Amino acid sequence: MTTVMEGPLVGRTGLVTGAGNGLGRAIALLLSRYGVRVLLVGRDEAKLEAVKAEIGPSARVETCDTSSPSAVEELRNTLADEDVSILVNNAGVPGPVADLTQVTAEEWDYVFAVNVRGVYLMCRAFLPAMIERAAGDIINVASVSGKRPLARRTPYAASKMAVIGLTTTLAHEVGAYGIAVNTLSPGPVAGPRMERILALDAGRRGTSVADAESDFVSRSAIKRMVTEAEVAQAALAMLHMPGLCGADVDLSGGMVAR
Repeated sequence: MTTVMEGPLVGRTGLVTGAGNGLGRAIALLLSRYGVRVLLVGRDEAKLEAVKAEIGPSARVETCDTSSPSAVEELRNTLADEDVSILVNNAGVPGPVADLTQVTAEEWDYVFAVNVRGVYLMCRAFLPAMIERAAGDIINVASVSGKRPLARRTPYAASKMAVIGLTTTLAHEVGAYGIAVNTLSPGPVAGPRMERILALDAGRRGTSVADAESDFVSRSAIKRMVTEAEVAQAALAMLHMPGLCGADVDLSGGMVAR
């Protein structure tokens, strides 16, 4: 059961996609600690229910394929009784690890359907109510991969750069209504997904996974990957920053320096 911290987020309702594991789970758990009623959305009901068990009965579970227009419309209708004032678009897929010439059109389209179209559909569905209330926060989870070269990950990198472009433009469309739209660009994040990617990279190069990881984090100022908990803390901080709109918050440990 989550112990609630007092503060300005108490009583708000937040919807987190991809909430069954990884970053979505970490963000949902932390938001609940700060008094947000969390709506856990994803494809795997069992995983979502496990996160709800960690939070307690205040959380609500809804399954949805956010890349599907009809599924997102159904989700919006199902949640018509909820005043969603925080939307965290976290659902995403890593896509193939391959040279561009080896990526199929189906693989490319699938990555963009989940990583970009899903963000568009969720924003389109839940923005009207935010505009009517003249308040809201949208955090779209992008990635450092959209801003620096990442060999053999072209669909993923391109999709995350698209999310950043979508976010900055949308911020100018709805900022005057009192709605803050920002991206959070973490990475690389320690966890099972990165372990799989590093294993594939090590196999391709004929090196150990440890060497592949060492090479990867050598590009970072902090010489390590960021953690899921650190990404969740960044999302929480963004919700405590009035005036933040149209921004891309980089949490890459210095992999991108400007």
